[in-house]
Amino acid sequence: MDPYIGKLLDNRYEILEVVGTGGMARVYKARCHRLNRLVAIKILREDLAQDAEFRRRFHDESQAVAMLSHPNIVAVYDVSRSSELEYIVMELIDGINLKQYLQKKGGKLNWREALYFITQITKALGHAHSRGIIHRDIKPHNIMVLRDGSVKVADFGIARVASGGHSTLTQEALGSVHYISPEQARGSRIDERSDLYSAGVVLYEMLTGRLPFEGDTPVAVAIQHINSIPLSPREIDPTIPEALEAITMKAMAPNPDNRYSSADEMLSDLEEFRKNPDVDFDYDLSEFVPEAKPDEDRTQIRPAPGAHSRLEHKSRREEDYSGDREEEDEPPARGPIWPIALAAGAVLLFVCLVFFFLWRIIGAGLFTPADRYDVPNLIGKNYEEVADDQELLGRFTLVQGETVADESDPGTIIDQEPKAEDQVGEGVTQITVTVSGGPEIIVMIDLTNMEYQEAYQTLREMGLKPKVPTYEYDEEIQENHIISTAPLEGAVLTPGTEVELVVSRGPEKHSFAMPDLTGMTLEIAQSTIRTYNLGDGGRVEEVYDDEVPAGQVVSQYPTEGTQVTEGTAVNLQISLGPDPNTVQPEPEPEPEPSEVTRDVNIKLPDNAEGLLNLRVTQDGREIFNQTVNANMQTSVPVTVTGMGTVTLDYYFDGVHGGSTVVVLTEEAVLP
Repeated sequence: MDPYIGKLLDNRYEILEVVGTGGMARVYKARCHRLNRLVAIKILREDLAQDAEFRRRFHDESQAVAMLSHPNIVAVYDVSRSSELEYIVMELIDGINLKQYLQKKGGKLNWREALYFITQITKALGHAHSRGIIHRDIKPHNIMVLRDGSVKVADFGIARVASGGHSTLTQEALGSVHYISPEQARGSRIDERSDLYSAGVVLYEMLTGRLPFEGDTPVAVAIQHINSIPLSPREIDPTIPEALEAITMKAMAPNPDNRYSSADEMLSDLEEFRKNPDVDFDYDLSEFVPEAKPDEDRTQIRPAPGAHSRLEHKSRREEDYSGDREEEDEPPARGPIWPIALAAGAVLLFVCLVFFFLWRIIGAGLFTPADRYDVPNLIGKNYEEVADDQELLGRFTLVQGETVADESDPGTIIDQEPKAEDQVGEGVTQITVTVSGGPEIIVMIDLTNMEYQEAYQTLREMGLKPKVPTYEYDEEIQENHIISTAPLEGAVLTPGTEVELVVSRGPEKHSFAMPDLTGMTLEIAQSTIRTYNLGDGGRVEEVYDDEVPAGQVVSQYPTEGTQVTEGTAVNLQISLGPDPNTVQPEPEPEPEPSEVTRDVNIKLPDNAEGLLNLRVTQDGREIFNQTVNANMQTSVPVTVTGMGTVTLDYYFDGVHGGSTVVVLTEEAVLP
C-alpha cells in the first residue's frame, strides 16, 4: 500500500488516493480540512527530494507558478517544504487530458472544436508569459479537458525544474520530443515563442489526427524539428479552412522570428478567424523554412507549400559513366532486304483494299451524324397541365418520378431528367420529372404537464424551434413542467417555426423573516421550527458556553431576521454551560464578522443530457452562469462568498431547479 495514503500533511491535507504518477512526482487526491474541499497534491519523488539543489528549484518554481490566476490554468493553492517532503497543492481537475480526449474522438477533432481548445490554451499562455513564466512542455498530456468542455493547462514551470533551467535535449525533454521547438532541440536559448511552437503542434495534431514529425528514435524526431517542414494541414485534410492552416503553420515556423511574437498576437488571429472563417491573413508560407540548410547526410528539407526553390539532386555513381569502355563486338553481316520489302508491300495493298470495301459498304452510314433533339424546359410548370401538352412536349412523353416536400405549390415540377435544353438522341423519348408535394407541415401536439427538457427535445425532433421559456407560478402544474404553449395544440406549422413555452415554477413560496430561537430550550425551539413549517433536518450541536445556561439555544442558522422559505433546515447549537476543564479567560470583544467562501455542489437533473446551461443566483444576484456537459458530470461546484446565511437559486436552461440556504460563517457546517 502507498505509504502516504491516510496521512495528514501539515495537520491539514488528508491523502485519499493516488490519481497519477509522473517522472518527477506522484499526484494524490486529498482533502483540505481547513477549507473542506478536495485538492490534488503533487509529492516530489523521494530520490529527487534528496537533492538539495533540485528541491530548491522545485520550491522556487512552484512558488512562482502559484502567482498565476487564470481560468485556463490549473491553480496552485499551496507550496510546502519540510525536512521530509516537498509538495505542491493544486486544484483537483474532474476530467481527462487532451491526449485521452483525442483518443476518445478517434484521433482528431473538427476544426471548430480545435479552434475552441487552442483559443483557451493560447489565453493561458498569454497570462503566464505576461508574468515571465514559460511553460516549456506544452503537449496534450499537460492540457486537461473538463466535463464542461473547458480546458486548463497544467504543470507550468515543472519542465524548467526537470531540465535544471537549461534548454538542452535532456531525457525528460525526449519524452515530449514530438512537441518541442527547434531551438529546444538544438539547446539554444528559448522564450515564449517556444511555447507558441508547441501550441501550434498541438493544433496541428487536433486538426489532422497526426503528428507533424515521426521517427524511429526521439533524436530522429528532434532532428526533423530542426531541419524539416511538415505537410501542411490541408494536404492531409482539404476541409480545414485556409486561414486556420495559416495560423497553424505560422505558429510552427522553424525560425522564431517568423512565428507569432506573442500569445496575444496569435490570439488576435484566432479571434479574427472565429468571427470570419474566410479571412485571408496573406502569410507567405514559403518563408517558414528552417534557419539553416541541412548537410547532405542530414534529413532532407521538404520545401514549404508555395516555395519556388527545389533541391537539386546529383548522381552518386558518376564513376559508372567515367573511365575507358571496352569496344563492343560488331554486329553480324545482314543478307539482302528486297524479299522483306516485297512482302511488306503486299500486306499494305491488302489492307488498303479492305479499308476501301468497308468504307463503301458501311462506313458512310457510320460517319453520318445522328439526329439530335432539344429537351423542353418544364421547371416551374404544373405537372397536370403539361402532361398532355404535345405542342410543348413534341416527341417526348412525361413520366412522374418522386414527389418531395418543397416551398412551391403542390404539383409543380421542380426537377427533370434529361435537363432542359439538353440535346438527346433519337432513342431518348421520355422526360422523368420530380414534382413538389407542397411545403412540409407539422401539426402541433399537446405538451401540457410535460417536463421541460422532454418537451424541448420533442420540439427539436419535430423540426420546431423552442424559444427561451418564460416562468410562472402555478398551484396545479408541477415545477419545471409545461403550463402552456403558443402555437396551441393542432396548429399547422412549417419546419423551423418558433414555439413559446410557459414553464411552471410550482406553487408560489412566500419568504419570511427567520424567528429568534436563542435562549429557548431545545424542545421549544423545535416546536417553533415546526410552527413555521421550517425543515426538520437541521443539525443540533452541543457546545460549552460561559454565558448561556445549559439546555438553551446558543446560536442558530439561519440567523434571526434572515429571509427564509418553508422547508428551510435550521441548525442549532445548545449550551452545555461553562467548560469545567478550562479556566475562563477575560471576555474578549467579539471579532468583526468577515466574508467566508464555501464551495457548494449543485446537483444536475437526473435526466439531463448533453450541454446544459447552469445559472446560480445568490440572494437574487447572479454568481455563476456557465454551460456544463451533463454527460460528463452529475454535479457542479459553485463558489459562494458572503456573510451569514444566503439563499442560492439555480436554473437549468433557464428553468428554476431549486433553492438552497448556505450558512457562511467560519464555524458553520454546510447543511
